[in-house]
Amino acid sequence: MSSGGCSTCLEVIFAAVLPPLGVFFRYGCCSPEFFISLVLTVLGYVPGVVYSLYVILRTPPEPPGIDGERPYDMLT
Repeated sequence: MSSGGCSTCLEVIFAAVLPPLGVFFRYGCCSPEFFISLVLTVLGYVPGVVYSLYVILRTPPEPPGIDGERPYDMLT
């Protein structure tokens, strides 16, 4: 299993190549952050990269859902 730092590093690399992909790995496909990143990337690559990097580096991942889903780093 990867550590938090390793997964963040991979998310940053994916966000630099294809911005919505990095946000997808952090928040999933149905989050508002993903759609904002997608729209900004369609409008212009640089705004999409800037927003995606901001979202990944400045906001912590969302807590686990109500249905009992847990992130991989919390599994024991």
